[in-house]
Amino acid sequence: MVLTTGYGSVAVPAKRVTLTNPDSGRSVEASVGDSIEVRLTGYRDGVRVYTWDVPQPSDSAVLRRTAGGTTPSGGASAVFHVQRSGVARINVVRKCHPDPGHICPLIIVPWKATIGVK
Repeated sequence: MVLTTGYGSVAVPAKRVTLTNPDSGRSVEASVGDSIEVRLTGYRDGVRVYTWDVPQPSDSAVLRRTAGGTTPSGGASAVFHVQRSGVARINVVRKCHPDPGHICPLIIVPWKATIGVK
């Protein structure tokens, strides 16, 4: 992004915002050209593994995912490029996977962050 004044142009570097497990429900202000990175960690709780899906944008015209994947330990990550003004959410779900002979609670845990772009 370039800001102009009566005396010339000043380049404003794009910023990168990183969001992790505790950032669920967070609202972030961003500018066109910025990057939003989501890094979520899965975990084992006794006989269950809790894993994340790959994070998705609610509006790919505002946030375009440029990278994303999951890890064998249940983590997930994604990088989003901020493309235009608007509001978009990043959504992902954590799921339980039990060891053989065990069960999981019937709970799906959503994670989301709201990105407001000026």
